[in-house]
Amino acid sequence: MRLPVSAHTRTWRIHEIAPDFRVEDVWSLDTPGGPDGLRLLVEQFAAGGSGHGGRRGRGARTLVLRALFAVRAGLGRLLHWDTPEAGLGARVRSLRQRLPEDLRSGERGPDIGGAISFDSLYLTRDEWAAENANRTVHAVLHLGWVPDGRGGHRGELTVLAKPNGPLGRCYMAVIKPFRYALVYPALLRTVEREWRAREQLRGEGRG
Repeated sequence: MRLPVSAHTRTWRIHEIAPDFRVEDVWSLDTPGGPDGLRLLVEQFAAGGSGHGGRRGRGARTLVLRALFAVRAGLGRLLHWDTPEAGLGARVRSLRQRLPEDLRSGERGPDIGGAISFDSLYLTRDEWAAENANRTVHAVLHLGWVPDGRGGHRGELTVLAKPNGPLGRCYMAVIKPFRYALVYPALLRTVEREWRAREQLRGEGRG
């Protein structure tokens, strides 16, 4: 379920690290769990539930996600959006350089590989963030673990972005309808389906 940007109001650590980034999208994940469930969600996400990579993820990706990421990767190669010179440590500095000492020395969490990769920034009990940069935008993928109002917890996916000038703003405007109509629905269905399947296996194991 898509949430209004105003829903991302909790005092997350990412706010102090990237105050110059704009919250683009906030989505509620139907991934019920206990207070320590974020690590499992992050591991699943990085392993392939996000549609970006991993052996388990290849079998789970939907045709829509495969096609969209293939098109985006092809455009990146054609227009030189994703060259090393346009990425982290070149066009922009990694946000890891902004991390306070407790996060810099703490657990980093898994990276997301694939055609569009994200480098993990930090992992805490209730928050994980990873970043990606190219010629169009510097983006942050954020997973929070929030109370669900029923005594449990669930995931919350947020995307923050800092567009690179007119090109970046135009790019974000052009892809917005595709994000809402195709990318996020397919992505979240995959994540939620894998979460339910994993929880079912865990239940059978306990039984």
